Amino acid sequence: MRFSSLTDRIRGDRVAAWDIHFAAWTAKGRGEDVIVLSVGDPDFDTPAPVRDAAIAALHAGDTHYTPIPGRPELRAALARDVGRRTGLPVEPENVIVCAGAQNGLFNATLCLVEAGDEVLVPEPMYLTYEACVRAAGATLVPVAPDAATLRLDPAALAAAVTPRTRAIFLATPANPTGIVMSPEELEAVADLARRHDLWVVADEVYASLTFDRTHVSIATLPGMAERTVTINSLSKSHAMTGWRAGWVVAPAPLVAHMGTLALCMLYGLPGFVQQAALVAVEQGDEAVAAMREGYRRRRDIALEALGSVPGLRCLKPEAGMFMLVDVRGTGLPTMEFAWRLFRETGVSVLDAGAFGPAAAGCVRLSFAVGEAELAEACRRIAAFVTGLQPAA
Repeated sequence: MRFSSLTDRIRGDRVAAWDIHFAAWTAKGRGEDVIVLSVGDPDFDTPAPVRDAAIAALHAGDTHYTPIPGRPELRAALARDVGRRTGLPVEPENVIVCAGAQNGLFNATLCLVEAGDEVLVPEPMYLTYEACVRAAGATLVPVAPDAATLRLDPAALAAAVTPRTRAIFLATPANPTGIVMSPEELEAVADLARRHDLWVVADEVYASLTFDRTHVSIATLPGMAERTVTINSLSKSHAMTGWRAGWVVAPAPLVAHMGTLALCMLYGLPGFVQQAALVAVEQGDEAVAAMREGYRRRRDIALEALGSVPGLRCLKPEAGMFMLVDVRGTGLPTMEFAWRLFRETGVSVLDAGAFGPAAAGCVRLSFAVGEAELAEACRRIAAFVTGLQPAA
């Protein structure tokens, strides 16, 4: 039997990076002593008012079809919230509700690029960007960062533009680095977009979880609202990964095209999920602030525990729930380090090389476990690395 070439186009080494995570979850399911630091699934509970809204909607029979781009009241609430945060005049027609940020990214990519187009993506990049671009038939062009800091290299980005370049994808705050792009870095991207008539797809899923630098949306820069596609969700900000509640803010004509694609791709997010999302958006920042401070404390725990371990170099994240740790000083190849760490200590981390060559030599660990469990995981990591050092 024959199959479409689509899955051949989108699979690759980045997909294989998850093997260690799946192995860890399998072992944990067997009751083994495993600490999973290989995925960004928050351990916090979804806020009670949000859960209650979904339960009430279910009891009220809210189990039928919904408008393809999302319920008007939710789109309006999202437009108000984005307008409040950015100062931009956002209307409901600029918003489409999606099944999580990933669904929004996939939909937007298929509506923006096609075979023959090129998409520039600064490294390190989130794993699924490449799959989305390839699914659209376009070519992803990775852009190396500054080697020392892993921050955007504006000169490298400018040099990567060709007549075929159609869009720039960026994540700020970034996964896996936790870097928050500065106004100067954003202006460098915006300048290229304006001069070369490019779209910018801005992944802002971690925008509410910043610690050390204020997040700025690139859509707020002059001339950028009409060429920016902003992707967001409640997955991280409200610990709602399993709810699949996300949205895209974009020029109204693009939102209309995305609605056409959503017609045969999603056919409307469940109503009870939208009612929960509406409560989450309207309840303000209190729940988000508590989670942000929780992640800040966890970041500091990990930095304190691992920052002085010989053989490791921690890259301090400015936001989010991940940290990159350079393990080249241990003498082990990164994948071998990750698998040995898991097999010998029960702690799972990801080989960050899957996020691009710029992150080669690093592992990514998550703060999506409780403080005590994270501290224990870091203790195990430190002991493992110390055991690798030659005797004095």
